[in-house]
Amino acid sequence: LAAMSRGVKKGSLIAVIGDEDTCTGFLLGGIGDINSKREPNFLVVNKDTTVTTLEETFRAFVERDDIAIILINQSIAEDIRPLLDQHTEPIPAVLEIPSKECPYDPSKDSILRRARGMFSAEDFR
Repeated sequence: LAAMSRGVKKGSLIAVIGDEDTCTGFLLGGIGDINSKREPNFLVVNKDTTVTTLEETFRAFVERDDIAIILINQSIAEDIRPLLDQHTEPIPAVLEIPSKECPYDPSKDSILRRARGMFSAEDFR
């Protein structure tokens, strides 16, 4: 509820947790930012990145009031799935995206699974 009450401020950021290609693409698109505490709004994940680092970065992005959306490669999201499933606030929105190596699998997407539970086939007739 705290995140909802803070709303989305003008100039809110998109954060990215992704592989090098994903982060590079979004940074070239202009989403890169470093706040006054010298904290970037992205994490480039490689084979040496620990689950602890992923969890800490995700928690830090969720706590920042200047981030409205967190994009995360679905393959990386699988490494911290329990933490992602605990995040139920609408802001920041967490969106799982594909990477070059791993196509998107809707059955693994926690937001899509939650949305399916909200509707039945009867709702669309």
